[in-house]
Amino acid sequence: MSDDELSRRSLLDLFHEEAAAQTRTLSAGLLALESAPEDAATLEACMRATHSLKGAARIVGLPEAVEVASAMEDCFVAAQRGELRIDAARIDALLVGIDLLGAAGDADAPPLSHEAVVAFVARLQGGAQPGVSNTTAASAPETDDLAALAASLRLPEPAVEPEPEAVASGDVEPAPLAQPSPPRSADAERMLRVRAGTLDRLLGFAGESLVESRRMRPFAEGLLRTRRAQGDVLAALGQFQERHGDALDDDARAALAEIRNAVASLDRQLSERFDDVDRIDRRGTKLAQRLYDEALQCRMRPFGDAAHTYPRVVRDLARSLGKRVRFAIAGESTQVDRDILEMLDAPLGHLLRNALDHGIEDPETRRRAGKPEEASLTLEARHSAGKLLIAVADDGAGIDLDALRASILARSLAQPQAVAAMSDAELFDFLLLPGFSLRDTVTDVSGRGVGLDAVQNFAKAVRGTVRIESSAGQGTRFVLQLPLTLSVVRSLIVEVAGEAYAFPLAHVRRALSVPRSTIEMLEGQQHIAFEGRPVGLVTARQLLGAGAEATTSEDLNVVLVGSEAALYGVAVDRFAGERTLAVQPLDARLGKVRNVSAAALLDDGEVVLIVDVEDIVTSVARLVRDGQLAGVARGGAHDGARARKRILVVEDSLTVRELERKLLEKRGYDVTVAVDGMDGWSTLRNAHFDLVITDVDMPRMDGIELVTMIKSDAMHRNVPVMIVSYKDREDDRRRGLDAGADYYLTKGSFHDEALLDAVNDLIGEATG
Repeated sequence: MSDDELSRRSLLDLFHEEAAAQTRTLSAGLLALESAPEDAATLEACMRATHSLKGAARIVGLPEAVEVASAMEDCFVAAQRGELRIDAARIDALLVGIDLLGAAGDADAPPLSHEAVVAFVARLQGGAQPGVSNTTAASAPETDDLAALAASLRLPEPAVEPEPEAVASGDVEPAPLAQPSPPRSADAERMLRVRAGTLDRLLGFAGESLVESRRMRPFAEGLLRTRRAQGDVLAALGQFQERHGDALDDDARAALAEIRNAVASLDRQLSERFDDVDRIDRRGTKLAQRLYDEALQCRMRPFGDAAHTYPRVVRDLARSLGKRVRFAIAGESTQVDRDILEMLDAPLGHLLRNALDHGIEDPETRRRAGKPEEASLTLEARHSAGKLLIAVADDGAGIDLDALRASILARSLAQPQAVAAMSDAELFDFLLLPGFSLRDTVTDVSGRGVGLDAVQNFAKAVRGTVRIESSAGQGTRFVLQLPLTLSVVRSLIVEVAGEAYAFPLAHVRRALSVPRSTIEMLEGQQHIAFEGRPVGLVTARQLLGAGAEATTSEDLNVVLVGSEAALYGVAVDRFAGERTLAVQPLDARLGKVRNVSAAALLDDGEVVLIVDVEDIVTSVARLVRDGQLAGVARGGAHDGARARKRILVVEDSLTVRELERKLLEKRGYDVTVAVDGMDGWSTLRNAHFDLVITDVDMPRMDGIELVTMIKSDAMHRNVPVMIVSYKDREDDRRRGLDAGADYYLTKGSFHDEALLDAVNDLIGEATG
């Protein structure tokens, strides 16, 4: 390819970018002019957009596009002068011009022919007949008809105004490729083009940096163990001096004192170095997390990037159906994952067409029903409770429940008694089945029963749901509940054979613990009872290839997955809480890993596999069919004693620390002690604890700061914290509770049972 060809290709790419932006402005302006045809600001914006496109097309050498843009500009100029009115017919023609400009110079589109341009200009100058399709240039009337129409209604010739950018020869119009914008401050946001693959790699590198930042923690913990060993040596020297000091001569006592001083100095140095390492660890981890979060945010785009085409779609379809519709979009700035946004076009198109064809009545019908002749149709996007909600709502006739029941019975989808007992929501679910439609005839718009089925398939593909709400005579509302991003999934973390696995919460019906003694055998398969019905029980160890069950606790942890028709309980070893995980795709060279969809990283850098729930359900069905389903150990006493609950006591006073330790150990708890807040924080990160009891006034890190750090840490925020302090003023109590403490007890008033009762309230008995 020659340099000239490369240069032209680059200019064409720029032209396509500008055409996309300017035609978007034109589409919005034309739809606004339909209700306010003489609005001066809108006419000015449309005129400037076509003027810029004309200049850009002239620079890149697209004469047909220049002619189209010039005709559109003349139309807007004439409207500004009051020489014509931008009516619905001319809007139809101008929308065709937008389509022509959008396709101009596109390598994937057929070249813009001179005949098509002539037909468009004739149509624009003459106006188009209402009802004529205007979605493509090919749908315009024949040239001869347009010429006849143009003869009866011609645009006045606009006065030629010199272009401010024109050169003396008048042959070239070096108009800017983009509309000049006012100067912006240096810190204003700039938009840059970045390939999607580059962003994905950036996200991968950010994830790796997050893992690497966690590598400092084991080093810090090793340093902490060394410091504790050093403290033990110092304590041993002190005990030796107390027991045998009188037996030593002066030189030996002096030498021993020097050794103790040297060891104490080394202990202080280790303490300082540990504090430095801990600060570096926390800062590095926080910075890596911020980098990861920012990289993840780069995948997000505003909902308006996809929604801007829908007003045109709704207008054209409403006119073809003879209906009057006021369309509104809410939440255009709502952030949506890039991949979800690219997949939304088809399902939202189905929902909008469904509302226009099925839901909204024609003006005469609405008038007889006492409604405004102009219907209301709304598309809304918003975030709610960690989900993306997209709703399409109309004020039409609503869903005819009698017709829906009759259609269900006619297709033999359910027994008459069952249909009669179904709720509205259960009946609406049939609308989402493949091939289901309430229309007896098929039209160009609907009736094939594939639209809502496609919406349901989309929702399942992105781990979302579809909800239908309808009221007779008042309208229908379709709600898509989707994850905020495909890169992040809220999951239930479980442990299976010592390994962590994640079940996406969107596919989890319930997580529960059931006594093993309640497991029953039905038709050769184990079942548990859930909401009055038997649910098949399977073991995650078999599904994930983790070997046979090693332990048999009294209770069984079960994750319920699947649909109402195929609901299963998956037995796991332990629940480890909920986490928001950043999804990392598996290496393509692995192919499809059975029962696993992706991977992620926990907050401590541990790798967790994300379970493919639909694959799990399929695997269970296959094992049941082949008679290979393994069972779960039932009932009976469990082996070994149950693990005792662990408590961390953080207290700088030796007397109080030992008192609390002895009280708790006597009651059966496993107790670990720490001498101050910094020591407590390091100890907590190095082991699992069911409860933290802390003082407030301590050196290096006080109790309030410790509570704040615990409650702001993703791995430990669910650990209950009790403050035991001499500070008994209401302000002190409020300060501790505001920091996140779950209980506040004053040392001056508590007795043995008060402390134990408070612990029992928070975590239960020692072996719960």
